[in-house]
Amino acid sequence: MNTYYPEGWLLDSEENNSAMKSEQSLQECIAKNQILEARATLCDSSHNLHVNLGCMKGIIPREEGAVGIKEGTVRDIALIARVNKPVCFTVQSIQKDDDGSDYAILSRRQAQELCSSEYISNLLPGDIINARVTHLEPFGAFCDIGCGIISLIPIDMISVSRISHPRDRFAPGYDIKAVVKSVDADGRISLSHKELLGTWEENAAVFEQGQTVSGIIRSVEDYGVFVELTPNLAGLAEPHENVYAGQQASVYIKSLIPEKMKVKLIIVDSFDADYSPAELKYFLTEGHIDRWVYSPESCEKVTETIFE
Repeated sequence: MNTYYPEGWLLDSEENNSAMKSEQSLQECIAKNQILEARATLCDSSHNLHVNLGCMKGIIPREEGAVGIKEGTVRDIALIARVNKPVCFTVQSIQKDDDGSDYAILSRRQAQELCSSEYISNLLPGDIINARVTHLEPFGAFCDIGCGIISLIPIDMISVSRISHPRDRFAPGYDIKAVVKSVDADGRISLSHKELLGTWEENAAVFEQGQTVSGIIRSVEDYGVFVELTPNLAGLAEPHENVYAGQQASVYIKSLIPEKMKVKLIIVDSFDADYSPAELKYFLTEGHIDRWVYSPESCEKVTETIFE
C-alpha cells in the first residue's frame, strides 16, 4: 500500500532513489504499483512529459499526464507547467527505443487515481492532513493534497486574523498542515487552516500586559487600527496618523480581556519592511477534530467551527 504525499515529498527519499537505481528495481515497482517521483525535464510537441529516472529515460504519454487530460476536463497547460518540477507516477512498462536503449512508460494519471481511491476518498471533515501550497489567487490558496491533486483553502479560512491576500500568509512551495472542511457529492475536498493555529487563549498566552511586541497592521478604521500579533490573534490600537495596512509595527499591550476576546494596543511605531511571512506555529498537527472553539469559556460570544 502506498503512502500518499503532495508531489515533491518523495523526490529525495532513500526509498524513491533506491527504486530507480536499475531496470530490475523498476520492474519490482511495476508489480507493486509503487508510486515514485522524478523531475520532469521536457514536455515535447505532443505534450508527452519526459522524466529523468537516473538509470534510464521515462516518458509520461500525454493522456497519462493527469486525471482529466483524456476526458478534456483538464487543459494541457497542466502538463506544460510540470516541466522542471517533481512529478509522481507509476511505472507501466519498460521498452526499447530505436537505438536499443531501455526507457520506461510512466503514468501520473494512475498515481492520482490510486491516491484518490485509497486516500482522498476516505478523508472526512475534520481530518488533519499534509498539503503543499502550489499557487495563490486573491480568493484563496491552492494546495496539493496528494499526487498533484489540488484543493482550495478560501482566504477567510486561512487564519482568524484577516489578510488582504493569501501571500500575506503563504508562498508557493510552502509545506503546511490543513484540515478537511467539507467533501462535496463529487468527492472534491475543501480545506480550512485557521483551526490549526490555536485558540484565542492559546495565542494570548504568548503575551503579557505591559509588553511591547511586533505586529502587522491589517486594517485602518475611523475608530482604530487592527494589528495582527499572530495569525490567530489581532488587537485594536487607538487611532494613529500615517499608518496603513501592510506596515510592520511595534505595539504596546495595554490589556488582554478574555471575556470580551479583546486585545487593546498602542502603536509605538510603524514602518515599511518587506519581511517574509513568519513561520507558522501549529497547535494541532495530526488526527481529527469534530469541533473547534476559538473563543474562551468566559466569553459570551462563541466562535467555533463544526466539522460535519
